[in-house]
Order: sequence, then structure tokens, then C-alpha cells
Amino acid sequence: MEKHGGTMKQTRYSKFESELESLDSSELMQMIQEALLGSGMNDRYDPDPDARPSMDDLFDAILEALVNRDLVPEQMLREALESEDMRQSRLGQEVQRLMNQLVQDGFIRKEFEDGEGGGAGDSGESRFELTNKAIDFLGYKTLRDLMGGMGHSSSGSHDTHDYASGVEQTGELKSYEFGDTLNLDTTETLKNVIHKGFGEMQESDLVVRQSEYFSSAATVVLLDCSHSMILYGEDRFTPAKQVALALAHLIRTQYPGDTVKFVLFHDSAEQVAISQLAQAQIGPYHTNTAEGLKLAQQLLKRENKDMKQIVMITDGKPSALTLPDGRIYKNAYGLDPYVLGATLREVANCRRQGIQINTFMLAQDADLISFVRRITEMTKGKAYFTTPYNIGQYVLMDFMKNKTKVVN
Repeated sequence: MEKHGGTMKQTRYSKFESELESLDSSELMQMIQEALLGSGMNDRYDPDPDARPSMDDLFDAILEALVNRDLVPEQMLREALESEDMRQSRLGQEVQRLMNQLVQDGFIRKEFEDGEGGGAGDSGESRFELTNKAIDFLGYKTLRDLMGGMGHSSSGSHDTHDYASGVEQTGELKSYEFGDTLNLDTTETLKNVIHKGFGEMQESDLVVRQSEYFSSAATVVLLDCSHSMILYGEDRFTPAKQVALALAHLIRTQYPGDTVKFVLFHDSAEQVAISQLAQAQIGPYHTNTAEGLKLAQQLLKRENKDMKQIVMITDGKPSALTLPDGRIYKNAYGLDPYVLGATLREVANCRRQGIQINTFMLAQDADLISFVRRITEMTKGKAYFTTPYNIGQYVLMDFMKNKTKVVN
């Protein structure tokens, strides 16, 4: 408002109002997806793995997204910054309206602290969580972004060496055997009988075209959430979580016969649901790879699938170990022989169970490379040097192509 000659003149921000009023929840979710999944809502120097984002964090994320996209006129932003309480400014009220919109459209769920109340968009120390609708949306959005230019994979297909006639006719020719589906190759069959006549045709003259057998797969994503994943001026944890969400969406929609589970490892390790993973924070400081591998094996043991694999995303060498009495042994300097030995024993257990380990490294330090090379050799897996910017394409391409042939 501006006062001129005793009258009040209302300043209208038509561009702002029209763009903000037309902004739907899906567009807003795209604008703030990295903030919702990110570790920026935690203290990178003293992370709290149990931290939960607050409505204040959501307010800040929306405000930053609007400002970064030039959706806020300079004068309105200045008025908000100069106001005693930004939330009472016109800009603050618009941000809170958008928060309400996310709640009403089912993307976030507000959790009141004891004794709290208020409207859906009230900010403060109250927390929020992402709904299943939000998780599905973020997984789809990330997958769509990552799949651009990568091509398309047909539903339920993981290439193997095995053939089973009657699935998809892209394999080699073979003589018919009892039990084969009659996917006859008419040209080759006719060649066998044309010179002697159909009356003399025998079963051995029949030629069928084999079809590629597509296996079902059980996957455990083993995600490093130790302190180093947000240090050194780079957030490696947020892209890793985005990849996990995209992989989960891909499997659910394109490979319905497959399963995927998620394990976080740090000083120890724990399984998390996809909804918990989305808002997981960086954990304690060390990297207990052995405990992560042990838990992944337990999860895969319950699966009756042709192919079992661990997708490990990490930026550090093993530096911790769970002792028989439950205490955590830690040594962050170099590859401690005690820690390394126990970790490689778990790798050997994976090999004996036919579990392949594919490792995606977000760092290239010599000790890490040496350790990953040994894992790769032991389980006939694959290792990739990646960055936070290309890890998604590496993980998804590897999963879809799945060049490893494990079904005998």
C-alpha cells in the first residue's frame, strides 16, 4: 500500500499474481524437488541423521525457488525483506498459500507437535513428510529426466544367455524338441521338407525360432550415507537418493516381476522404506560396508528370483565394523586390515550365494579403487567411476541392459 494525499493507493503486482495463481502443485514440486530430497535441511558439519524437515524449511525452499525463477518482483521482495515478519508480508502470505496447496493436493502431510494446531500451511517447528503421491511423482520426474536420450526398455526384460521358445522371437533357430512352443520358422522348415514332400515330413524337420529369456531380478540398493557424502563442497547424497527413487519407479512400472529394497550404511546399516529414503539425512561419520553387505544378503535370501544383485553407491572405503558384541570398531585412516578382511568375507559370501555386486563410485581415491576392484573381481560384477551429475544414467543403463548373465 502507498499513501498519497490522504488516500490509500494499492500497488498491484499483476505479473506476480497471474503467474503464482496459475502455478499448480506439480510445477511447484518440480521446482523444489532437490530441496525436498536434499541434505541441505541439515547441518553438513554436524549432521543429525534423525533430523526431520520443518514447515520453516519448506517455506524457505518455496521462497528460494520463486526468487531463483524470477517469479517475485524486486519491489515485493524488498518489502518482504524489510518487513518485521516476512510471513505477514504479501510475499510470505503467497508462499504460505502454496504450502497449503501442496497439503490440499496430497503431496505433503503436516505433522503437528504435541499441543500444536493451526492451518495446514502454518510454519514453525512442526514437521512434514512426503506422501506416497509425492514419492511417486518425484521418482517419475527423476526417471523422465534421466531417461532422456537413453532409449526405452521393454517391460520385464533383463537379458540372459538362456533361451525359452515362446517369449520373444529374437533368438537363434533350433530344431524342434518335444515341449517347445511351435514358433515355427516357416522358411527353414520348408527347406527341410520341400524336396521330399509334406507326406514324408518328420518332427526333426521342424525348425523353431528361439526366444530370449528375460529373468526376474531382486535388487538391493546399498546407499552410503556417511558424513563424507555431503562434505568437500559437494552434495553427493541427494543425487544418490534421486537415482534410488527413479530406480524404484522404473521397477514398479516397467519390471513388475522384480523387487527392490534399500539399505543405508554408515557406522552401522539399516533397511529403509522408499518413503523414509526420500527424506533420509546423512548419518554418522564412518563407512560400515560389511554390515551393509550382510543386511543386503539377508534381504536377498528371502527372494526367489533368477538374478540377485546389490547396487552399491559409495564415495569411501570401509572404515568401520560391527563387532560380535555389537560395538562398532572404527578406523578412518587407510584400509584397516581388520575392517578390510571382514568386509571381503561378506563379499565372498555374496559370491557363494550368486549375488553380484555392481559398484558406483562417487570418488576416485586410490584405496577406494583398489577395494572396489577386488569386489568386482570376486563377484564378477561391474564398477563405474561416476559423479553426482551422471550417476543416474550409469545406474539405470546398467540395470536395464544388465549385461551380466547369471541364469544357467
